[in-house]
Amino acid sequence: MKLSVVIPVYNEVQTLHEILEKVRATHYDKQIIMVDDYSTDGTRDLLKDLEKEPDLEIYYHGHNQGKGAALRTGFQYATGDVVLIQDADLEYDPGEYPILLRPIERGLADVVYGSRFRGSRMSRVHLYWHQMANNFLTWVSNMFTNLNLSDMETCYKVFRREVLDGIQIESNRFGFEPEITAKVARKRLDGRRVRIYEVPISYYGRDYNEGKKIGWKDGVAALWHILKFNLFS
Repeated sequence: MKLSVVIPVYNEVQTLHEILEKVRATHYDKQIIMVDDYSTDGTRDLLKDLEKEPDLEIYYHGHNQGKGAALRTGFQYATGDVVLIQDADLEYDPGEYPILLRPIERGLADVVYGSRFRGSRMSRVHLYWHQMANNFLTWVSNMFTNLNLSDMETCYKVFRREVLDGIQIESNRFGFEPEITAKVARKRLDGRRVRIYEVPISYYGRDYNEGKKIGWKDGVAALWHILKFNLFS
């Protein structure tokens, strides 16, 4: 099984080397795709230095568009049997790839979400209202998709390649999360619904002083995207 790891990057000069080391340390045949969304903090220069590394594919946006746009670019170049989304910060641990991939490797799942709120793995305690907003958006999304996810907004989403075939990502920013959830909930493979699993993951969340980027406006936009992609597309 070949794994494509797609890493959207925006202003992560402080964490880029470490997250790349952690991804490289995972024991999988893998393609590593990094998409820089017009960073302005030196990340872009660092990526230019990494271009000579033979195990990396690096792509650049000419202007800042958002996480969804970076993932849309990365998905275009993904050639693996399985595609995994990895943020460039250190909130999610690549050492847990075996947990994420196990349901697919066992033939049980077509899509796996890594949940920060299901199970008993290690999680940083912080940002109460951020979690409440996350829970609310997940609840609204579930009402429309008829799924019972506990963490729709998680970064860790893993797809068999066939699931992404034919799905066009429209959202440029964090609307990607409800959009992809709505679209995989409707997706059919071989005449059946896509099988979606959740597994518990650890979470090392940052606060806004440490570089966290998602804010309340993104939460409002996510609510609109839930309605848009479940009712009007």
